[in-house]
Amino acid sequence: MPLEDTKIIPDNATPAKIIAAGIVIAFCYWASSVIVTVLVAVLLAYFLDPVVTFMENWHIPRALGSLLVVLFTIAVLLFVAWSLVERFDQFSLDWPKYRAPLHAVANVIEQKMASVEEHVSEIGSSDQAGEQAEHRIVAVAESHPVRAALVSRLSSLYEVVLGATFIPFLLFFMLAAKRQVWHATMQLFPTTERTLVKETLTDISLVLRSYVVGTAMVGVILVVLSWLFFLLIGLEFPFLTALISGTCNLIPYLGVVLSWMPPLLIGLKQFHTVTPFIGIFAVLTFLHLVAANLLVPALVGSMVRLNALALTVSLLFWGFLWGAMGLILAIPITAVIKVVCDHKESWQPVGRWLSA
Repeated sequence: MPLEDTKIIPDNATPAKIIAAGIVIAFCYWASSVIVTVLVAVLLAYFLDPVVTFMENWHIPRALGSLLVVLFTIAVLLFVAWSLVERFDQFSLDWPKYRAPLHAVANVIEQKMASVEEHVSEIGSSDQAGEQAEHRIVAVAESHPVRAALVSRLSSLYEVVLGATFIPFLLFFMLAAKRQVWHATMQLFPTTERTLVKETLTDISLVLRSYVVGTAMVGVILVVLSWLFFLLIGLEFPFLTALISGTCNLIPYLGVVLSWMPPLLIGLKQFHTVTPFIGIFAVLTFLHLVAANLLVPALVGSMVRLNALALTVSLLFWGFLWGAMGLILAIPITAVIKVVCDHKESWQPVGRWLSA
């Protein structure tokens, strides 16, 4: 009997996955304000859920406990915001004192750049140099950096304010309807997969709660230590500076550089020698190293296990996609992806790579 011809059907799974991944990334980019708002509310819900559960154990209805917790959180945030506004108002009144050192530094840098440009222009023809100078003068005359910065930030500021108004409502519904949401989520999957889905969601809950609580504790420690150090060296606005610097110091890799900026800016008015600035750089760098190598592993624990390469790539990707909020949400998002990969057999190699 003649052998039947075997038809080879090309596997279109890989192109389909690539297209699906592109659609997901595009959706995350264009719907960034919505997704970031929901993710921030989810992280806050995991952070505050133990308090609501504790109140529920004392026979306080969950809806009432959720409302009280949300209102208390809003009150604390408003108090902190009001304190920061007062500090910023005082800082703005003293701005002329800070502006003189900044102008001096800017003039030195400008002179150095002008010297370099002069040497470079000597290489080219005099006509080209004159044309470049003319274009430079026109560009300086027509540029309005403050106006351009304000206009460019108006849309993003509107999105931040709009998202912030939705977070309390999302947080309340997530806390009050936790069991209903959990049950409805389980109903989305077939009966044979619900056990695996339940284990995955439980591990995700542990990872997110461990990350949020541990990161909050590390942040408080960094802020307190920075505050004590700034008080010791006599820096003005020590609490405000420590709050901004300690919070920035939580960001992996880039945080240590960002944490230098607030005390450096304020210290320009007070300190006229290089010794205090060397101390600021050394102490804040030491705090960053202690937080990254001791506090985070001890307080966050082994739940969030991401290797340095995966962590760096996630920071680059989510930071590019969502900016500053992407840097904040990169670690929990990647940790959740790792948990999902660990519980799905075909994706387990990806999970192992993320934690290798």
